[in-house]
Amino acid sequence: MSTKATRTSNNSVHEILCINGQSALSDFRVAKLNENIQRIEPDIKITQSAFRYFIKLNKALQEEEHARLANLLLSGEMAIENDGKHFQVVVPRVGTISSWSSKATDIAQACGLQAIERIERGVCFIFEAPGDMDEEKFTNIKQIIHDRMTESVLPKSFNTEDLFVQHEPQSLVEIELISNGKEALEKANTELGLALSEDEIEYLCNYYEDAQRNPTDAELMMFAQANSEHCRHKIFNADWVIDGEPQSDKLFSMIKSTTEASPDGVISAYSDNAAVIEGFNVSRLMSSLPNREFVFHEEPTHIVMKVETHNHPTAISPFAGAATGAGGEIRDEGATGLGAKPKAGLTGFTVSHLRIPDYPQPWETSFGHPERMASPLEIMTDGPIGSAAFNNEFGRPNLLGYFRTYETSLPDLPDNEIRGYHKPIMIAGGVGNVREAHALKQDVPDESEIIVIGGPAMLIGLGGGAASSLDSGSSSEDLDFASVQRGNPEIERRAQEVIDRCVSLGKNNPILLIHDIGAGGLSNAIPEAVDHSGHGAALELRNVDNAEPGMSPMAIWCNEAQERYVLVIDKKRRDEFIKICKRERCPYSLVGDLNNSKQLTVNDDHFSNKPVDIPMDVLLGKPPKMKRDVERIKRTTEALNLDGIHLDEAVYRVLRFPAVADKSFLIHIGDRTVGGLSVRDQLVGPWQVPVSDMAITATSHTSQCGEAMAMGERTPLAALNAPASGRMAVGEAITNIAAAQIGNLGKVKLSANWMAAAGHPGEDANLFDTVKAISSELCRELGISIPVGKDSLSMRTNWQEDGKDYQVVAPVSLIVSAFSPVEDIRNHLTPELKRINERSKLLLVDLGQSSERLGGSVLAQTYNLSGGIAPDIDHPSKLKIFFDGIQALIKEKLILAYHDRSDGGLLTTIAEMMFAGHLGVSLNISGSAEKTLRYLFNEELGAVIQVAESQLSKVQDLMDTNEMHWVEIGQVEPDEQLTLIEDDEVIFRANRVQLQRAWSETSYRIQSQRDNPVTAQEEYDRILDQDDPGMQVKLTFDLEKRSNPTRISGNKPRVAILREQGVNSQYEMAAVFMRAGFEAIDVHMSDLLSGVDQLDNYQGIVACGGFSYGDVLGAGGGWAKSILYNNQLSDQFAEFFNRKNTFSLGVCNGCQMMSHLKTMIPGAEYWPEFKRNKSEQFEARFSLVKIESTNSIFLAEMTGSQIPIATSHGEGRAVFPSSEVRQHAKPHIAVRYIDNYGNIAERYPENPNGSIEGVCGLTSSDGRATIIMPHPERVSRTTQNSWHPNDWEDEGPWFQMFKNARKYLA
Repeated sequence: MSTKATRTSNNSVHEILCINGQSALSDFRVAKLNENIQRIEPDIKITQSAFRYFIKLNKALQEEEHARLANLLLSGEMAIENDGKHFQVVVPRVGTISSWSSKATDIAQACGLQAIERIERGVCFIFEAPGDMDEEKFTNIKQIIHDRMTESVLPKSFNTEDLFVQHEPQSLVEIELISNGKEALEKANTELGLALSEDEIEYLCNYYEDAQRNPTDAELMMFAQANSEHCRHKIFNADWVIDGEPQSDKLFSMIKSTTEASPDGVISAYSDNAAVIEGFNVSRLMSSLPNREFVFHEEPTHIVMKVETHNHPTAISPFAGAATGAGGEIRDEGATGLGAKPKAGLTGFTVSHLRIPDYPQPWETSFGHPERMASPLEIMTDGPIGSAAFNNEFGRPNLLGYFRTYETSLPDLPDNEIRGYHKPIMIAGGVGNVREAHALKQDVPDESEIIVIGGPAMLIGLGGGAASSLDSGSSSEDLDFASVQRGNPEIERRAQEVIDRCVSLGKNNPILLIHDIGAGGLSNAIPEAVDHSGHGAALELRNVDNAEPGMSPMAIWCNEAQERYVLVIDKKRRDEFIKICKRERCPYSLVGDLNNSKQLTVNDDHFSNKPVDIPMDVLLGKPPKMKRDVERIKRTTEALNLDGIHLDEAVYRVLRFPAVADKSFLIHIGDRTVGGLSVRDQLVGPWQVPVSDMAITATSHTSQCGEAMAMGERTPLAALNAPASGRMAVGEAITNIAAAQIGNLGKVKLSANWMAAAGHPGEDANLFDTVKAISSELCRELGISIPVGKDSLSMRTNWQEDGKDYQVVAPVSLIVSAFSPVEDIRNHLTPELKRINERSKLLLVDLGQSSERLGGSVLAQTYNLSGGIAPDIDHPSKLKIFFDGIQALIKEKLILAYHDRSDGGLLTTIAEMMFAGHLGVSLNISGSAEKTLRYLFNEELGAVIQVAESQLSKVQDLMDTNEMHWVEIGQVEPDEQLTLIEDDEVIFRANRVQLQRAWSETSYRIQSQRDNPVTAQEEYDRILDQDDPGMQVKLTFDLEKRSNPTRISGNKPRVAILREQGVNSQYEMAAVFMRAGFEAIDVHMSDLLSGVDQLDNYQGIVACGGFSYGDVLGAGGGWAKSILYNNQLSDQFAEFFNRKNTFSLGVCNGCQMMSHLKTMIPGAEYWPEFKRNKSEQFEARFSLVKIESTNSIFLAEMTGSQIPIATSHGEGRAVFPSSEVRQHAKPHIAVRYIDNYGNIAERYPENPNGSIEGVCGLTSSDGRATIIMPHPERVSRTTQNSWHPNDWEDEGPWFQMFKNARKYLA
């Protein structure tokens, strides 16, 4: 430990404390780094990695405070002396503040360490190398050990003051337009990366010359963001001339016309942050103010739908880009109307080919990649973790997604150009709910107050809106750095809690207007909020919460620091609103007022000037209109030559292709159950195979109605026929969502995300033709609307290599997301083949009507074949007939299994159904070898359904009545073999295990690169167990029917639903306790600290799951230590735990927290701590557990039961300090993970975290205190379970836990 005193600019003395930390990286992570290092520097390797903590103090710590700080940082682990000759330390990028730092500082201050101003953390690497390491060698190694976009590498002798330096505020910059003319503006355009067009430069010159003043850099950056392609969609609002012919329609007007033609069910379209469509009348759970009791409100509840892209940020910094993409879309939903609630998410990625080391694929050819952008493998390694991490920590399940790789050369392209996705597509979307009274924005009176809530301003994400409007490679690398963003989901959760509290007040909601802060930061969000009701505003820049005072006025105004919202409230409600913010510990800034001036004025008290002083109509008025004068280019097409393709090889190539292959590596990293409203996630059946066609959520914790989401995208087809690719994307979304019980196709609403390389020859015309084909034709004929969408029109990557220009151009890419209300969430279809007591048949419902077109197919891509004819929707009426027919079959419950046909064709559809059901299939085939390939691998729209033989005639009659084109193709077999039969001869046979191993190999390879290779291998080898029986459920008690629940007379006991900042599972916990007969109260730790509430008001307390303090300093550790180091709280908790006739429950994060409090819980002294999962990854699994015999009051009469349960955590590995303690703990072990044979689970993923002997739940000696890592509250209703036996009633077996607690207090 070392200390250094520094003197700041205001002459106050600060100390910087340096503390050596624990080991930073596991052995396998160090080994992976060394493997990469030794590829370029064979004699150098990492010998040690350890954390080092840097603490900025405003005064010296006392001895006891030193000890407390060490305990916080080290959590009992051993500090490592990190010293050596060759030494480098990786820290957050100098000049920025990491989200880890923000949370760690919060914890320290909550633990009474007020002398700490900020804690930062670095990783020290010690290298072994012969002799001296020169700068060149260090430079090579730096690229391996850090993320250059978000981190810095510093030498051993670096000045620790650099981490905390606070500069004097930079002054405002004026651009000398008046003296230097237009050239000054053109120079600023380049240097600031404004992406202004020539017309816009002229427009601004005219305004400022007329006003006889110079523009400020803040005004120019604001104008650039507010009027960027990203924000204003200029191309979609442009006039078009194609091949010399003026077009009568604009792109945006064609899309909006779908809602004009089919307005039913649309409440809000293209007038808000997200679209709103009609939902249901349900009992919706809310925590009401001021008494904080959870209450069900019976009321109309509508559906919020939104899908965004975050392509450029993900290309340059995959983790941060994808994380903030997810976070930005969440804010869009939350800022809808007068405040809404995000519920469930979707994520998608399209990249060029992966090129996984040591796993070359025949379709991967050599083509370069610019160094400044992340490679496809880096994007797919880090990007999905970023988006999942944000969703997880915010508390939104991710239930849906897609992943595609595409890269190809076309016959008429030059050698230095290909089609592909070096600039990736990153899709983030989701569904939410909004109260009917809050569904629409409203006019706001002037003199209302403008407030910013959420995180502080930071020097991150500057100019991101403009950067996203540029082709990748056309901006400078410095501007790429400037536009990198940083996510802090825990603070976004706090802001959402403020919104939720306001919304719970119903007509008394203090929010008059809400707008999320995204591209352009305050400079875009505040003007849009001000402009909503035609007002002006006067603002004070220095009132903005600012973590980096050295920023210039332009940077404060325009930075894209995440997790922020602009709110307009009635001044009379200010104190009430601030009280809500303080309770949720959500930062807020009172930045100014609306007025009737129609002028936007931003004052700067520090410099006594005005960084912004501009009329609103100049900023957001009518800049020059865009005109696109383009030509169509007819591409050379060739017939698809299938000569030389052998069926055996083709099967395995197609199954390994990423667009077809197992997506497990993308799915298990994301929580799928948080919120307790998930019904259908990606995983299907008792073996939990990720093949679901769509996602379903329940509208409320008591309803049987809900919402469905599905996706469709067929971008490779656009290289052949762009309009066909768009039609097929819509068709795929519809054939996917058809598996839910929806009723009328008109209830389905679409989000359309349009991507193209605007300006590249032929691509503008392709975009126009595709928009027209979808909007003016297909959707209008189907009677469905597109009330929301997004465009990203810079999908081209340019770079130079060895003096030669290269470019990768994405084809026109339409990603369609379908949303719909669901009539009955219990009645939906999955691809799981069912084992029944009679024979069953497979029917193909073929919308292609035997066209069998293979152009752009996965088969063609795996053999690098271009040409052919793309599949298409030739008769839109047939798609409507298909949907109506499937809906009728669902309603009659005549279908056993359903799976759409898309990527990989019929072969893939059948194989995935086999994987889900562990059954075999025999298919009947006829024709030549080429005909067989076309039959098996064409990707025409359609679906395969499994039908019991006894129901076959009913199904056929219904389909014939609906004029559906169907054919019987084969039957389900018990032998787990795929058998293809032609003229009574077997032409192909493969075991399900062989096929599934091929299908899962891509996922396994990426997991081996990204996660612990031991756990990746264990999961991959699990497929080899042909006899795996799937989850074997055993109940030792009777399930209760919800229609006749047990009732206990008397007053309802009160249970405190405890949460700390970052906890996100309180709603599902309150819901199940309320169903069991409790009165549930929302108790924030701030309520206990302020004396608003105390624990002696309750008979039970439950510590909920989530990410308290973002899981910084050990999951649950910060929460626990904020209790242990606060006498008021520690006394209160100790008294509660010792009071008889009470109970306490800790789940997930609450389990971790209570394990740290074991010294104050009677009979809990042998509880373990919970450490990072063995896989070193967040694990979201549907796991099987066994309940052991203990005194737990929650688990009474449940001993011996084997029940599936939701697992969602990153640090759930139970660790005992010694084998002796573990022996003492055995009588208290209440729940263990088991495998499908009923044995204690020792291997991954049956044991998802590596806990010794599968330990995942414990109780105290007297049974009043129980902790459990998985989530019983999220699966207490049968509909909440990803899979369940058919004989379960409405209430699932985990409801028994909560009934037991109620009986205990009877």
